[in-house]
Amino acid sequence: MSIKLIAVDIDGTLVNSQKEITPEVFSAIQDAKEAGVKVVIATGRPIAGVAKLLDDLQLRDEGDYVVTFNGALVQETATGHEIISESLTYEDYLDMEFLSRKLGVHMHAITKDGIYTANRNIGKYTVHESTLVSMPIFYRTPEEMADKEIVKCMFIDEPEILDTAIEKIPAEFYERYSINKSAPFYLELLKKNVDKGSAITHLAEKLGLTKDETMLSVTKKTTVPCWKSLATL
Repeated sequence: MSIKLIAVDIDGTLVNSQKEITPEVFSAIQDAKEAGVKVVIATGRPIAGVAKLLDDLQLRDEGDYVVTFNGALVQETATGHEIISESLTYEDYLDMEFLSRKLGVHMHAITKDGIYTANRNIGKYTVHESTLVSMPIFYRTPEEMADKEIVKCMFIDEPEILDTAIEKIPAEFYERYSINKSAPFYLELLKKNVDKGSAITHLAEKLGLTKDETMLSVTKKTTVPCWKSLATL
């Protein structure tokens, strides 16, 4: 049975170490589209962080899809119509904010339109994330976050500080949320059972595709849950 949907991560797959799309990658994607294969970007970045890639790779036609926020958001790229949209509650945010302060790490929360932090001394990795995903940073107190639709929170700090903090995260948090370390200085916290593989599985089912017609092309160890989800498709 032929492959009809390929889900690809960004770093190390779509772009090289200079964050550039090579001519070979561009040609391969266009060839796949011409052959009737759906190419779906699946990333931990928010939609703003992949907008230019979608344009550059010509993945904004009717019937094109994108998976962002590690699977918390799945959209049609031509219209922005949301197929999956998972978010954290305000109570979740407060619990994460309290824990980050207890552990002594910086934290920010990401919505579909911005990065929000209650840290007066904004962490350098929050600034790094803002640059990487082309989103503005807003300082807000926890009390001012009640009306925000938060998709994910991130504990961000120097690797040695973050590693020490991770060792102290209560087991309850792993039961309540999907947690993965996407970089030495990033720990991502999302709604339980949110991951790229689950999102791709849902999209494939919506399109009437089987496991054998779906391929996941990823490079990072944090994407292991994706394979587990697709294995049950």
